[in-house]
Amino acid sequence: MGRRKARARDLGLPFPGKTGIYNAITDVAGVAVGFSSCVADHPTQIRTGVTCIAPRAGEKDMVPTWAGFYALNGNGEMTGTHWIDDAGYFSGPICITNTHSVGIVHHAAVGWMVDRYRHQFDAEHLWAMPVIAETYDGVLSDINGRHIGEAQARAALDSVASGPVAEGNVGGGTGMIAYEFKGGTGSSSRKVPVGGREGTVAALVQANHGLRDWFTVLGVPVGQHLRNDLIFPRETGSIIVILATDLPLMPIQLRRLAKRAAIGIGRGGTPGGNNSGDIFLAFSTANPMPLPQVGTPVWALDVLNDELLDPVFEAAVQSIEEAVINAMLAAEDTPTFKPQGRWIRAMDPAALVEIMRRYGRMKS
Repeated sequence: MGRRKARARDLGLPFPGKTGIYNAITDVAGVAVGFSSCVADHPTQIRTGVTCIAPRAGEKDMVPTWAGFYALNGNGEMTGTHWIDDAGYFSGPICITNTHSVGIVHHAAVGWMVDRYRHQFDAEHLWAMPVIAETYDGVLSDINGRHIGEAQARAALDSVASGPVAEGNVGGGTGMIAYEFKGGTGSSSRKVPVGGREGTVAALVQANHGLRDWFTVLGVPVGQHLRNDLIFPRETGSIIVILATDLPLMPIQLRRLAKRAAIGIGRGGTPGGNNSGDIFLAFSTANPMPLPQVGTPVWALDVLNDELLDPVFEAAVQSIEEAVINAMLAAEDTPTFKPQGRWIRAMDPAALVEIMRRYGRMKS
């Protein structure tokens, strides 16, 4: 990846809210992220990969992670959501890849879960249902060649770690486009004082959505000014948003939190195009407990009062808005595969700053 490029706050863009140490999804304790990127030019152009999020990376046993799911527009895929809607939890990792690699990544994630929690799978009749999501990278990569194999997916799963999160052209974001600029992986976090405690709400996005005409940054119509290298006559991408928190939320509350991702991406200008799969998942690392198959007859959960949720919703919206910009600022110019002979350019940070300054939006 080379030297890290400036993120939104490094440029002085006045995004609101207090971030965690890494300003990333890994600011939620226990959450780890890993990547596998597939980049080649011969015999065909490959710009793709896998991003993995382990919600409970330090746990010895496979345990439930409470979750809620929402699809603003369903032109895409995220596996395991029927069970999340019914039971309110999932177990195992979340992986994000390209549209044609969902099956092999699911296969790899099941194997990773069985190997990692072998003692549980051998002792009980357990099943593995990881969450696998996708966006389309066929403009920049030979997606029909299905170049991601089990080994690439396992490499991403095996690499999960805490700390700063790589952004831009990495993992599942390697071949993605946002607002006709190079997009990809982005992350951001917020610290939230709620009910006498300080919690964390954080987002990771795979940004592959939007048209330049729609693009705004903190309310400024940036896309109306940066008109270079336009390529799409209509919206053709998608965005996956994963929200994490350490606050104790019920599944119905997490579904409500996931819905706020629609507002978060909307702040960047997208109306949720017809061809865009805008799919969101929110999870909480609070209330760890054994799997129901081996658990106690009665559960006792801590739950945040609904009346305290407004700052949590606000933190989600803010972190998503900033994560998308971080993805775009971290990205690198990439040649197109289909059509060939063109380039998807990364957004010019100096040009962005100049426009924001012209609108009086930069920090003094």
